[in-house]
Amino acid sequence: MTRFLLTFLGIIILFIVFGRFFMIWKKIALYTILILLAGMMALPFYMMFVYSTLSTTQIYSYPPIVWFGRNVINNLASMNKIVNFAQSFVNSLVVTVSSVVLVLLFCSMGGYAFAMHDFKYKKQLFAVLLFTMMVPWTAGVIPWFWMMSKFGWINSFNALIIPGAANAFGIFWMRQYCSRNVPQSILDAARIDGCSEWTIFFRVVSPVILPAYASLGIMQFVNVWNSFMQPLLILRQKTRLTLPLMLRTMVSDRGTDYGAMMLASTCAVLPLLVVFLIASKYFMSGLTAGAIKE
Repeated sequence: MTRFLLTFLGIIILFIVFGRFFMIWKKIALYTILILLAGMMALPFYMMFVYSTLSTTQIYSYPPIVWFGRNVINNLASMNKIVNFAQSFVNSLVVTVSSVVLVLLFCSMGGYAFAMHDFKYKKQLFAVLLFTMMVPWTAGVIPWFWMMSKFGWINSFNALIIPGAANAFGIFWMRQYCSRNVPQSILDAARIDGCSEWTIFFRVVSPVILPAYASLGIMQFVNVWNSFMQPLLILRQKTRLTLPLMLRTMVSDRGTDYGAMMLASTCAVLPLLVVFLIASKYFMSGLTAGAIKE
């Protein structure tokens, strides 16, 4: 009996020891894979930053240069000579910030209404909204362009901002978040205290759905900042070009200065990284936590 117990305890100890070693090696393997994947994702950005400091000749050299050079000043002078980067940056900033602000405002209102209010044909309207998400944007390019021309918005930022101010995905996103994280009891309490619907939305609901604002804001900022097709169809004057169109004009049949182009690309990407780093805290909290503790 004593031998059996000792044998049994030895087996348990071996399982515990090897189990711990197995878990440690499992974590090491997992983190190694994640680090390698992160490195693969970051490599194109790193090479873009490196190429922005090299000349075109150095970029095409073999073996390739993988560390920063000293040609930034020359690339900057060449970039400013080829294009008006500052003007294009301001144009992109105006279009993107205006679009994000309007989308967050109107989509949050629409999502809140669908989630917390009852009205006639609510389900039918929401079904139509979901159906529009299945239609690709390119299917409506011709009607959209015809409407913009009739409105007189050719070569105007209005065509890039106003039509997308309340998109289906944004309303759906806000509706889902409000339905799960905004308690009806808080709204009822606010109404009993005499708050108007506008006060309830801006003073009660908006602080609760802040993570949803951050998530939708990041997605909208990236989409509008990188948008190419719509500005290409609408904007005609060089002083109106956004950054994606400006980068396209830097490609020339007579020879492209890739050092200057990489520097312009780097400057165009930096705002996206800054916005994501600023809003990532709220973005992650919106994915992992609710607004109410039960």
